[in-house]
Amino acid sequence: MAAPDMRPDLRRRGALDVLAWPAFDEHLVDVLVTGRQGGVSAGPYESLNLGLHVGDSTAAVLENRRRTAAALGADLGDLVFCNQSHGRNVHVVTAADRGRGTLSQDDAIAATDALVTTEPGIGLVVMVADCVPIVLFDPVARVLSCVHAGWRGTVARVCQAAVEAMAALGSDPAGIIAGIGPAISPDRYQVGNEVAEAARQCFGARGAQDVLRPDGTGKWLFDLWSANAIVLRDAGLRDGSIHLAAVPTGPAGASPFFSDRAARPCGRFAAVARLLP
Repeated sequence: MAAPDMRPDLRRRGALDVLAWPAFDEHLVDVLVTGRQGGVSAGPYESLNLGLHVGDSTAAVLENRRRTAAALGADLGDLVFCNQSHGRNVHVVTAADRGRGTLSQDDAIAATDALVTTEPGIGLVVMVADCVPIVLFDPVARVLSCVHAGWRGTVARVCQAAVEAMAALGSDPAGIIAGIGPAISPDRYQVGNEVAEAARQCFGARGAQDVLRPDGTGKWLFDLWSANAIVLRDAGLRDGSIHLAAVPTGPAGASPFFSDRAARPCGRFAAVARLLP
């Protein structure tokens, strides 16, 4: 029998076209990554912008979030959002957090870039527009996490912090499945010496060669996908359990995913996941 194809694919969920990883399909977890289309936002936010903080109409964003929840088989009030801070803070989500940040940023979980839960039915959400959304799931201990990793979070090893929080809830890192989502392409992500030096501090001079390369202008190209895969391996995940959706963000018409570097202002897409009963 042929091995199953574990490459991410685009699917129709409710009114939305979303990206999903087949690696999660056989388990009691629901995971998706939203794209640009299927919402009601206009102008630079067209159409499925999920960010309340980028200048879009609040009413439009809330309708887009409702449609996203419906694609997950959930209600709007089942979702949990955090105010992301490009760090490594982790929040363990309980039933008391249900609905936080859904209608307003004011009650979102503060200064957090990784959400972890063992509570079925709650939809964890991280929003991005070039940074990497990452979903982690332990099917044995039934622990779930959604992680936001920009360059700062990546070199701060936010994924490792999430794995450590999952382990404190009973997970074996070797049994965790990871989905690394769409992000800015390594060929587009030009960074300066500050980021390059931070990468060297994180990965070592030799290890940094796997995630950094000079672009000929005195600057560097940084591979967020590879960098986070290394962090996950260092945290104890197996290579075969790390699944990459190597779909780049980019300009409208060129990519199904918003890119802050391609257009400002722009919308935000999200990785959304919840444990099923």
